[in-house]
Amino acid sequence: MEQLTAPLQALLDRAGALLAAHPLVGEWYGTFVRFLFPVLAFVILYRAVRSLLRIPHTPEIWGQLSLPNGTPILLTHWENIIGRGRSADVRLNYPSISRQHAALCRGEDERWTVYDLDSKGGTQVNGEPVHGSAPVKLGDTISLGGVPLVFLPQTVAEREELEEKRRAERPAAVWPSFLWLSLFQGLACLQLIVSMGAAPPVTVPLAFLGLTAVMWIYYAVLRATRCVGFELETIAFFLSTLSLSVTASSAPGSLLKQFLAVLLGLVLFLVLGIFLRDLSRVQKIRWMMAAGAIGLLGITLVLGSRKYGAVNWISFGGMSFQPSEIAKICYIFAGSATLERLFRRRNLTLFIVLTGACIGLLGLMSDFGTAAIFFVTFLVIAYLRSGDWATLSLICGAAVFGAGIVVKFRPYILSRFASWGHAWEAASTTGYQQTRTMSAAASGGLFGMGAGEGWLHRVAAADTDLVFGMLCEEWGLIIAVLAVASIVALAFFAARAVRVGRSSFYTIAACAAGSLLVFQTCLNVFGSVDLLPLTGVTFPFVSNGGSAMLSAWGLLAFLKATDTRENASFAIRRAPQKRLTEEARRRAEPMGDPFAKEEPDEED
Repeated sequence: MEQLTAPLQALLDRAGALLAAHPLVGEWYGTFVRFLFPVLAFVILYRAVRSLLRIPHTPEIWGQLSLPNGTPILLTHWENIIGRGRSADVRLNYPSISRQHAALCRGEDERWTVYDLDSKGGTQVNGEPVHGSAPVKLGDTISLGGVPLVFLPQTVAEREELEEKRRAERPAAVWPSFLWLSLFQGLACLQLIVSMGAAPPVTVPLAFLGLTAVMWIYYAVLRATRCVGFELETIAFFLSTLSLSVTASSAPGSLLKQFLAVLLGLVLFLVLGIFLRDLSRVQKIRWMMAAGAIGLLGITLVLGSRKYGAVNWISFGGMSFQPSEIAKICYIFAGSATLERLFRRRNLTLFIVLTGACIGLLGLMSDFGTAAIFFVTFLVIAYLRSGDWATLSLICGAAVFGAGIVVKFRPYILSRFASWGHAWEAASTTGYQQTRTMSAAASGGLFGMGAGEGWLHRVAAADTDLVFGMLCEEWGLIIAVLAVASIVALAFFAARAVRVGRSSFYTIAACAAGSLLVFQTCLNVFGSVDLLPLTGVTFPFVSNGGSAMLSAWGLLAFLKATDTRENASFAIRRAPQKRLTEEARRRAEPMGDPFAKEEPDEED
């Protein structure tokens, strides 16, 4: 390794000597790029966010139900609630049909099953009563409360019209954004080298050039498999670039570790996304993921070491790891993988037990920031699973009561938040970090002092809990706000994409992951500037730390899995068009269906 880096180090030494001899060159360059970086950041993020939010996602159609008068009702999800209530996916306004009467679900094997949801009028398939569940085939008659519905496939004309609409929704080309991002990374690397003076370490160009190479290799490999739509990855790579810059300023010796964390996070993103293709497999390991969340937190409580007031780190072999970050992925995975139990309104008992165990362990670890993140994520998942505001209100009330009991018997906990709201009054004690963060942010202005030119990195936890202050100081308020806006854009994408999501698992997991990312960002940003208590949570993708980076990329996989645009998500397995139409023709032939003609193979 030393033989490979020696020539690069020699080149850096010569460059450092040249800059030392001509200091005005470095000053001119720093002044120029300070104003250029916000422009590049805006162009990179604008292209990605615009492509994410402007395209109207056309729902996929998996079949249709024909009413007695012949009116078709399209099935746009793999799990469809049929009933009279407003929350039903298929709403039938008949007095004999219950609010949540039945559920029609599609399996991975393309077989359909109807579930009776304890309806008063009952459910029948071809005249046979349904007790619990029953298989359904194309052409069958499903009777709900005496109302007959014929289950039919999609017609060829409808399918062709849908495919034409979906082809028009192709995402924008990503390579221009990657070119601008590569330029951003190269200029940032050079700015850091200039700021380090006469002896810049070789790890700086290695990390930044390595990230650029990984980004383009990832793009080339996935494009070879016909994948499109890299907006989410563009945002993640941009934020990861800021993370490398923050790490280079505050802890240059950890720069290669942070680059390795980005690489491992990308691998986790790919592996988890491909794993999410098979929902039956997801369902089978949900208990393992629940045990994993509790186990990771339990091991931390027993073997962890205290850092910044919380027992949330495990150290071994000179490496530190924060298991609670990975526990977030396991928790969302287990909480979202309900599937066949989704339609039972009172199905939250085991999930409440899981949440209570996780939050209890986090409380014993004094990691109150992560405990708050888990609780907010629980509320999102619980609402999407039940839609029961009364139950959630009782849970929130019980949580407030429990927090009051804990504070009464352990009043020292309040000392952790003693300076909240008046940090300047305790600027030299409990408000030291917040006041230094606000001072550094103010000194950065709109365009920043330049990467590596700040002083906040000398304050403890500047590159983790206070990283928003470092962004404002070195990169400027514009780029800091754009970094926050990019996280918010991920949540907006999740909220829009889930409307046409295939499965409830994708919908719940994406909303939970998006909410977690936004809430965690709010805790980090507002805590560092004293608008919220400083709870010690990280800024997703930006803060220095390997486990935090892994967690952010893992959560991004849940968002990627909900993207139903044509070939835009590697988490969705698409079957060949010819096989699907032949299957539809075979099933429709006994009915004498006129639209069962053969279609050609889908072309690239």
